Amino acid sequence: MQQRHISKGLLGVLVVFFLGSCSPFSKLQKSGTDDEKYKAAVQYYKKEDWYRAGLLFEELIPVLKGSTESELAHFYHAYTQFHQQQYLLSATLFKKFYETFARSEYAQEAMYMYAYSLYKDTPQFNLDQSNTLTAASALQDFINTYPDSKYRDECTKIILELRGKLERKAYEKAKLYYKTSGFNIASYKSSVISINNFQRDFPDSEYNEELAFMKVDAEYSLANNSLETKQKERYQEAINYYQTFIDKYPNSKYLKQAERMYESSQKEIERLDKLEQEREKLKNPANKPAKVTAAN
Repeated sequence: MQQRHISKGLLGVLVVFFLGSCSPFSKLQKSGTDDEKYKAAVQYYKKEDWYRAGLLFEELIPVLKGSTESELAHFYHAYTQFHQQQYLLSATLFKKFYETFARSEYAQEAMYMYAYSLYKDTPQFNLDQSNTLTAASALQDFINTYPDSKYRDECTKIILELRGKLERKAYEKAKLYYKTSGFNIASYKSSVISINNFQRDFPDSEYNEELAFMKVDAEYSLANNSLETKQKERYQEAINYYQTFIDKYPNSKYLKQAERMYESSQKEIERLDKLEQEREKLKNPANKPAKVTAAN
């Protein structure tokens, strides 16, 4: 019984293969003229049969080189890959098009579609954002090249979206260092550095209030866990961060926590100052007897 089912399945596959091999499209691929293939490719394209159109255009492009049909074949071929969600390939093909056919009426659209294809291939914010940076750069290049283009507003909108993705990635990175900073001194330092970088790159971000507080906390914790020789300098830095924080966010929900760290930092600096003074006294005691010298 099992063998019968297997035989029927195999027979079905063979029938499908045989019918497929005898289909009009297969016959066209095997024995059609270049002109017939080109006309069919355009028809498949108009019917949005991207797969068949793409196969034919890919086959024809080397043959059509130098002909009047070559330009459109390249352009349509790029679109067939885009519509099949082969975004990196479509980006490559659109870029090749506008570089090869710089004077074409489709050159502007091709440059836009190159950037848009890169955008479509960008990952979620929690993954590596190299492609996001490349896409944003390509979109900005397009705006610079065609400042009056009908695609300008869409490019601007997408750039803002990509910037938001980069912002979220940087924010999560800063938070990650902050969350893991309790494990070692290097993580405290990395947390402060990553927050500084974020504030420089995204000065208007909605995350900056939270990160400004986290920077105070990270620097304060760094001071607490440092060698005594480093503590005074780092407590003072925590105070500086606190003062910047309250100047910008005087009504912050993190204010009370920040104030406690500020007050503690002041007390620690006072304690360290007293220790320094005591050490100086031990080195140069005030009641040290004067050195006796022989009378002349």
